[in-house]
Amino acid sequence: MKRRTFLHTSFASLLTLSLRSETAKRAPRILLRSSWQVVNIGDIAHTPGVLALIEKHIPGAEFRLWASGDLSPEVAAMEHRRFPKLRIVKGSFGANGKASNTELGESTEWCDFLLHGSGPSLVAFKDVEAFVKHVGKPFGVYGITYGGSTEPQRQLMSQAKFLYFRDSVSLAKAKCDGVTCPAMAFGPDGAFGCDLRNDDAALAFMKANGLEEKKFLCCIPRLRNTPYWKIRNKPMDAEAHRKHARNEAMKEHDHAPLREAICAVVRETGLKVLVCPEDMSQMAVGKEMLMDKLPDDVRRNMVWRETFWLTDEALSTYVRSAGLFGLEMHSPIMCVGNGVPAIVCRFAEQTSKGFMWRDIGLGDWLFDFDTEADLPRLTPAVLAMATNPVAARDKLAKAQTFVAACQRDTMTVLAGHLPPH
Repeated sequence: MKRRTFLHTSFASLLTLSLRSETAKRAPRILLRSSWQVVNIGDIAHTPGVLALIEKHIPGAEFRLWASGDLSPEVAAMEHRRFPKLRIVKGSFGANGKASNTELGESTEWCDFLLHGSGPSLVAFKDVEAFVKHVGKPFGVYGITYGGSTEPQRQLMSQAKFLYFRDSVSLAKAKCDGVTCPAMAFGPDGAFGCDLRNDDAALAFMKANGLEEKKFLCCIPRLRNTPYWKIRNKPMDAEAHRKHARNEAMKEHDHAPLREAICAVVRETGLKVLVCPEDMSQMAVGKEMLMDKLPDDVRRNMVWRETFWLTDEALSTYVRSAGLFGLEMHSPIMCVGNGVPAIVCRFAEQTSKGFMWRDIGLGDWLFDFDTEADLPRLTPAVLAMATNPVAARDKLAKAQTFVAACQRDTMTVLAGHLPPH
C-alpha cells in the first residue's frame, strides 16, 4: 500500500471511530413526525402519547417533533407544559433535497432516527420519502391503520426498520399487499400513552355543571364522515355533498342506540351523562342528535359540552368519569390508557381502527353499527359497565396489561435501532 493511500485510509478509519465514540457518549436522538391536525383531540393525543412512551421506555433519549403546518400555538403550549424541553419544527423538503427552513434541516441532521407517529395511514409519506432520499437515515412507523397504498408507498414502507399497525386488519392487509418490512406486527396507537392533564379546567367545568367524580358517564356523538368543509369553513365540492348525504341518511340510525343507552343509564342508575366532543363538529351533533331528542326527565340529568376542548382538559374529565361510550375511537383509547372503561361503536367510514378493541381483549366492548344485530346489544353493555364497576375494572386491567406489554416491546425495538448509550 502506498504511503499516501495508507495515511488516507488510516485517517478515515480514525474519523469513523471518533464519530462512533462521540455518538456513544451522547443521548440517542429521535425525530418524531406527527401532529396531523388540531381539530380533533385524538389526533392531538398521538404526539404526546408517543413522546411519553419514549420518555418512559428509553430514558435519556432526546426527541424533537416535526409537526404539520397547522399545529396551533395553543396546542404547542399544551405540549410544552408536559414536555418543557420539546423542540418543535415544521416544514418540508423541496425537489432539490433542501429543507424549507433551517430548523428542519438542522433537526434532520441532528437526529439518529425518524419515527412516523400514529395515524389513519402513512400520513407523512412524502416527508418520510424525502427524508430517506436526502438524509439517508433509518426510520420506523408506529401504530398506523393501513387500508391500501400505491406501489411507491409500499416500497417505502418495506424499507422501514419496523412497521407497527394499530389493528390486526391493517397488518393482514399490508402483508397481503406485499409490504415486506422485516419487522411488521400489531402495535398500539400512540394515544394509549397520552397522559396530559388540565385538572383545574376539568374541575371548574364539572363544578359549573353539577358533575361529581365517578357519578357520570361520557358519551360522544359522531357523523359517518367528519364535515371538514364546515370545520374549515370551505365551500362544499361534489365529494363533500356525497359525504353530507351519507351523514344525513345515517345519523338517526347511528344515534338512536346512543339515546336508548343514555335513557337507561339516567333512569336506572342515577348517573348523569355528559355529551362531549372529540372533534370541532360534534358539539352541534350532540345537541341535534342527542340532547334535543331526549325526554325531559332524562335531559334534566344531562350535561352538554357546548364548546370544544383540548386533549388535556378532556382527559382530566374522562379520568373522573365512571366510563365512556360513543361513536369515536381516540377518547376510548385515552380512557383505557388511563384506567377508565370505554365502549367503542364503529362503522366502515372509520376505517378498520375500531377492531383494535378486539386485538387488546375488549371485543365485548366493541359494537359494529354496520351490523344490525349489534345495535340492541349496546344498552345492556353500557348498563353493565355502569352498574358493575368491579367487573369493568377487571376487564379493563387485562387490556391495560396487554397494551403495556406491547408498548414495552415496541419501544425496545425502537431502542435497538438507536446508537448505544
